[in-house]
Amino acid sequence: MPELPEVETVVRGLRPLLVGRRLDRLVVRRPDLRWPLPADLGQRLTGATVTGITRRAKYGLLATDRGDTLIFHLGMSGKFRPLTGEPGPHDHVIFEAGDVRLAYHDPRRFGSMDLAPSAALLDHPLLARLGPEPLEDVFGGPWLVARAQGRKTPVKALLLDQHVVAGIGNIYACEALFSAGINPARKAGNIAPARLAVLARAVKGVLADAIRAGGSTLRDHAQVSGELGYFQHSFHVYGREGAACTGCGGTVRRLVQAGRSTFHCPRCQR
Repeated sequence: MPELPEVETVVRGLRPLLVGRRLDRLVVRRPDLRWPLPADLGQRLTGATVTGITRRAKYGLLATDRGDTLIFHLGMSGKFRPLTGEPGPHDHVIFEAGDVRLAYHDPRRFGSMDLAPSAALLDHPLLARLGPEPLEDVFGGPWLVARAQGRKTPVKALLLDQHVVAGIGNIYACEALFSAGINPARKAGNIAPARLAVLARAVKGVLADAIRAGGSTLRDHAQVSGELGYFQHSFHVYGREGAACTGCGGTVRRLVQAGRSTFHCPRCQR
């Protein structure tokens, strides 16, 4: 599932194509994705001008001059792609703005779209309880220390808690913990504040590197241009079970935490 870097890459690709443009038509070709689409989605966005496209956690936010913001999530296989001919069977929502035609393409239909009043956007149930953005100044060592205090949960679970920090998923939690040299199974409340500060910096560094690389393409992710992400070629531990550690030459191991695979190096991560 796309994480923060993949969604940020898509948002940056959409901006030059749509911001400042009038949506001549928005064609909704099916009534639902993961959940039902707003029944009046096409009507409310057709004729609107896109005033901005941003991101919150793993959600893209397309604001319009009508006071509505489209909240979209890419799910497992969702992406926006240029449409040059007739829509295909998995092109579920078509955006037309002048000479720009984009399709929201989602074979598995685990993505979602909803409309929210822009003035009350952060009160929407999908966004209301999210923690800070990891690339913003509020997220750092002190924030992480305060949230880890007294917690017996593994530190990786702390990073995946969207109420603690928004947008981090399995891939980047594994990579950040490797960069910080912290074992993912360690109890968050037992980690020294100085090491949690290192972890916060590692989170920022890994995410920034992944955004510059266009995200990670493991199966379905692609930028709006169609170009694939390539951060997967820089993974130190994720998906590398049994391979040599890039740091010490030891063996990368996999363990299962809350039903998810966690990859780490037992030598480098303590």
